[in-house]
Amino acid sequence: MLKQRRMVAEQIAGALFEAEAAIDAAISKTAILTSVMPALRKDAGASALIGQDAVERASQAIMALAEARRAIVETHKELSVAQEQIGLGAVMVGDPGEKPSPAVGALVRGRRLREVAAA
Repeated sequence: MLKQRRMVAEQIAGALFEAEAAIDAAISKTAILTSVMPALRKDAGASALIGQDAVERASQAIMALAEARRAIVETHKELSVAQEQIGLGAVMVGDPGEKPSPAVGALVRGRRLREVAAA
């Protein structure tokens, strides 16, 4: 029974991590879109009036994605509670080979992050 619960928890964790990554990627991609529109408009010598509605809509999309991210983080917290409720509180769920990025490690250790140049 414990083996079955752990297997189910692993599948849920995998789906959760994929959903979290997808939302983060969508936020990043939409932020890039939002930032390039005014820059390219300026490079093209177009009026600031051109594309204003598109910039506003993209900004609204970022806010909606931020709300989605908050909801998925809350889902993560609730699943942690459920994990304890089914007796897997002391069991780490997820890929044991995965390690947090250096940025996450720095946050966990309480260090301040440095800004790096975009790749």
